[in-house]
Amino acid sequence: MSYCVLYFASLRDRAGTDAEQVDSTAVDARGLYAELRARHGFGMTEDRLRVAINGAFAPWQQPLRDGDEVVFIPPVSGG
Repeated sequence: MSYCVLYFASLRDRAGTDAEQVDSTAVDARGLYAELRARHGFGMTEDRLRVAINGAFAPWQQPLRDGDEVVFIPPVSGG
C-alpha cells in the first residue's frame, strides 16, 4: 500500500523532508513508524509521539488503508 507521510519538527529535520510518499506493507501506524524509524534513523520512540491519520488523531493500532495521510507528531515547545 502507499501512504502520504508528513513530518514535523525533529522528524522533518532527520528525514530531510516534510513529506514523502511511502510504499509499505505496514497495516497500522505502529508498523509504518517502525519501518520509517529504521529508514531515517529516528531516535524518538512511539511513546513520545502522537499519530494522526487523515487529519484526526488516531491510536497506533488503527488499520491503515491505501492512500491514507499519516502524520507523526513529536512533542513541540514554543512561546
